Amino acid sequence: MSSDQVLSKNKKILPIILATAIFMLMLDSTILNTSLPAIAEDLNESPLNMQNAIISYVLTVALLMPISGFMADRFGTKRVFISALTLFALGSLLCSLSQNLTHLVISRVIQGVGGSMMTPVGRLTLIKTFPKNELVRAMNYAIVPALIGPILGPLVGGYMVDYVSWHWIFLINLPIALIGIILSIIYLPDYHSHSSGFDIKGFLIFAAATFILSVSLELLGNSVQTTPLLLGLFFGFLLLYFYYRHAKKQVEPIFPLDLFQVRTFRVGIIGNLATRLGISSVPLLLPLMVQIGYGKSAVISGWIVAPMALTAMIGKSAVLKILKSLGYRTTLIFNTLIIGLLISSFAIPGLESSIYWHIPIIAILGFFNSIQFTSMNTIAIADLRPYHTSSGNSLLSVNQQLAIGFGVAFGLIILKLFEGDEKLIQGEIHQAFRYTFLVIGILTMLSALVFRRLHFRDGDNLKAQN
Repeated sequence: MSSDQVLSKNKKILPIILATAIFMLMLDSTILNTSLPAIAEDLNESPLNMQNAIISYVLTVALLMPISGFMADRFGTKRVFISALTLFALGSLLCSLSQNLTHLVISRVIQGVGGSMMTPVGRLTLIKTFPKNELVRAMNYAIVPALIGPILGPLVGGYMVDYVSWHWIFLINLPIALIGIILSIIYLPDYHSHSSGFDIKGFLIFAAATFILSVSLELLGNSVQTTPLLLGLFFGFLLLYFYYRHAKKQVEPIFPLDLFQVRTFRVGIIGNLATRLGISSVPLLLPLMVQIGYGKSAVISGWIVAPMALTAMIGKSAVLKILKSLGYRTTLIFNTLIIGLLISSFAIPGLESSIYWHIPIIAILGFFNSIQFTSMNTIAIADLRPYHTSSGNSLLSVNQQLAIGFGVAFGLIILKLFEGDEKLIQGEIHQAFRYTFLVIGILTMLSALVFRRLHFRDGDNLKAQN
């Protein structure tokens, strides 16, 4: 089915379908954190053991996300996407019915199987449906849930645990998944691509690398035993090198190396990784600072961060005009600098200042985050050839998953380093947060250098008619 055979009405629905999947994923990734103590108490478990419920999901996604492109090419985007939504909903239901930690971990694995396919396959459908000069607009609508999910997660989770029960943090996924499944059955096109075979050896090497990197990143920010975890990171990167050696000799590797010969893809991948080191840590560090540094409740911290979600939607409406006026290179360079400056600004208000001084910074940051994610994700796939679309899209998804993990772990490590420096913070934990925001803000500004590799005309094919 070619894009001109898809009715315009259907094309308007496709971003909404992908948005349902992204929203569930991003909400689920943060809503659980605020609920773990309540779940642990109900299941008669130590809160420290509940980390398994998070890690089991993260590892399942990391292991299976690399094969999402192959699965979509082989079995069709429609079948795989609907199956992914169904598995995620089933896993969510089983999580709510869990009677012990083992049941919960198994249910989270089922969720992870669905979650590993939802976003890559949904985005692949958009890429194959929309001509490139319409893709930014379509991706723009679909990406908003990725911005508001992490903000709403802690807030919604806090209210549900306090006023209903922890079971509802999983049951909330069911109506959203049902809407996504119904819309997919009616509107989602079904694309297949020829594939001569599956690179099982390459998959095993790459999956092992992402497995080790993901678990190391997940634990690195929550452990004082850094030496074994740093060894894990070393072996993860070593396996990536072995994959590189394998892919050089393989006729059809799971991720072809010539993907990186496409300059816009290369810049998009590296830029995603570098920029998210700072951006991904903010939704975690801000609520922590509000609760630990200022001594406020979880609900108050959720409300203070919430404006970021509203301004992200405003940014969505502005990004097309900005890209058309300035181009991708200028937009990404200056937008990254602005984001870094805003993150550094969280270091300005002291304990004697009102906590609400952070709200204007938070609101403005949400606006520029929206522009950043839309621009980075679309420039990465701007010049991919049709035979590279599936593998390039899958690799972009894996990269984003790892980048978020790097960002969270990086933010927590910097915070712990400053927290342990008594001379510097003088017994005030709030000072540690201020220095942390200053460091990650400066590093985010430095990541703008990555986008200097873009040419001024890069991305013109994406914005020609926008």
